[in-house]
Amino acid sequence: MRKIFPLLTSLVLLATATLQAQPTVKEAPKGFDQPKAGIATGRLDSISYPSATVGTTRKALVYTPPGYSKGKKYPVLYLLHGIGGDEKEWLKGGRPQVILDNLYAEGKLKPMLVVMPNGRALKDDRAVGNIYSPEKVAGFANFEKDLLTDLIPFIEKKYKVLKDRDNRAIAGLSMGGGQSLNFGLGNLDKFAWVGGFSSAPNTKKPEELVPDPAKATRQLKLLWISCGDADGLLSVSQRTHDYLYQQGVPHIYYLEAGGHDFKVWKNGLYMFSQFLFKPVNTASFPTYTVLGTPATTNVRNAKYPQILPDNRVVFRLKAPAAQQVQVDLGRKYDLQKDSSGTWTVTTDTISRGIHYYSLLLDGLPVADPASDTFYGMGRMASGIEIPNRNGGFYAMKNVPHGDIRLKRYYSNVTNTWRQAYIYAPPGYDAANSTEKYPVLYLLHGGGEDESGWAKQGKTDLILDNLLAEKKIKPMLVVMLDGNMGGPGGIAGFSENTLQTFERELKQTVIPFVESNFRVAPGANNRALAGLSMGGLQTLYAGVRNTDMFSSLGVFSSGFFANNAKLSDPQYSYMQQNAGTINQNLKHLWLSMGGPEDIAHANNKIMRAKFDELGIKYAYSEYPGGHTWPVWRHDLYLFAPLLFR
Repeated sequence: MRKIFPLLTSLVLLATATLQAQPTVKEAPKGFDQPKAGIATGRLDSISYPSATVGTTRKALVYTPPGYSKGKKYPVLYLLHGIGGDEKEWLKGGRPQVILDNLYAEGKLKPMLVVMPNGRALKDDRAVGNIYSPEKVAGFANFEKDLLTDLIPFIEKKYKVLKDRDNRAIAGLSMGGGQSLNFGLGNLDKFAWVGGFSSAPNTKKPEELVPDPAKATRQLKLLWISCGDADGLLSVSQRTHDYLYQQGVPHIYYLEAGGHDFKVWKNGLYMFSQFLFKPVNTASFPTYTVLGTPATTNVRNAKYPQILPDNRVVFRLKAPAAQQVQVDLGRKYDLQKDSSGTWTVTTDTISRGIHYYSLLLDGLPVADPASDTFYGMGRMASGIEIPNRNGGFYAMKNVPHGDIRLKRYYSNVTNTWRQAYIYAPPGYDAANSTEKYPVLYLLHGGGEDESGWAKQGKTDLILDNLLAEKKIKPMLVVMLDGNMGGPGGIAGFSENTLQTFERELKQTVIPFVESNFRVAPGANNRALAGLSMGGLQTLYAGVRNTDMFSSLGVFSSGFFANNAKLSDPQYSYMQQNAGTINQNLKHLWLSMGGPEDIAHANNKIMRAKFDELGIKYAYSEYPGGHTWPVWRHDLYLFAPLLFR
């Protein structure tokens, strides 16, 4: 029995150590940067080292922790300053020795050396004159060589330090944050811990910083990116985070209230230093932030809704007179009211893509004044775009961009004025251009309208990126209104409604497009595709007019399962014309959003009937259900098949 107690004690201590390996708070407490009486303190020394890179002797500050012993080896953090500072900037503005002393006193830090060098690798490295001159800025880039070949070897010779990458970290503020990301991520054989606080524009583009995401994931212990929400350089941190998120590279993206100042940078040092040289749990990284990122669907300058790194959403609005406020996001969330009349709630993790929602003020559904609105659910509704890790194919990129035009026309079929959105590729308006283009007619789903593919679908970005990669032929995309009146819903899929759509397409839309745009003639230069309700319209009008369309794309749709009989007009027509359909169509491309797609069962039954009738088709699945991320991906796969 006596032998068990030491074992239990060891297990408890091990569990406690594991729990304390990462910070338990997400923000520095009050007084974290103020000296405390009666605690052990570290020591600051000014050192000089010979720099072969610069050809002179250079200076740095070195902080050694309380209880520093020459009989022990320590890991090292290299801490870099901003464009207007030098080796003393952290000391003057950040009081790092006080922050670290307090953390040591609380048992929250692994003992380490902190080296604060001058990151301006020039013979005259003073922060004087025009600090933004090309020569001065070049000195910061040149510091990489000075750091690796002069400073680090000097520190490792003068001090008892551990010399492997697992025991070497680099971090910095502003210009130094850019240096830290550039040098740390560019030398993964030298650094396993990298932090950028409010990183400046000297930060390399994300794809240059992390050209091999898998390697970075394997080798990095911690990649930390932090910034204040009012910092004018926030976009630098945001673009880096967005790329890392899409590439699946574990990192902490830490946002807090503040600007480009030491309030933010001191908090960054406080949080970052607690992770260093300890076991880390990358799964918990998304929880380490004070604020989320404003949604891309927010109206100009609106800070809320905010999306946290794990895709939870923070909603906040001021409504002092309201008695109850909820967010209806499929599920209703109750907001809590504070003394100022501000209501707040944080949701569960929300799935990728665009979600329609309403605010409920004392039961009254209203649009969120801070968010963009979309025609969805059969009405205008607020919408929020949740980041998609695999959404790089519709990201805004530095490539030539086409444009989307809104065109109005009169329909003799419906006897009404109607409108369509038309995507024209880059170069369409070039002077003296006589090039004629093929056309994809693209249809929305039920409860939406012609704006669906233009706004929710991100059609222009998908095609712009595909064109830049030379994966598709330049084409026009006509996004028309498939709502033909009538009762709507399933009742709207009657034979009469589908016939009306077919007439509208053939008698009004196509003639209007071909008389107002430079369009290449013939079926080989026309394709028709649609999602959900639009997929059904594509099947009906497209299969009956294979002399007009060479390709059909049917996304998350199918003829209704209870009509899967040869006596049904749809299948009867296909049975009688199977040879013509197969001969005329280059592509009959069917896709679904995985088994969770609400149209999956109908589509499966329809495909079985196609097999029975001998109708040739291709089939694809992309997980995500009956949602816009799936349909965007459908367009991404379908467009390269066209007009070859």
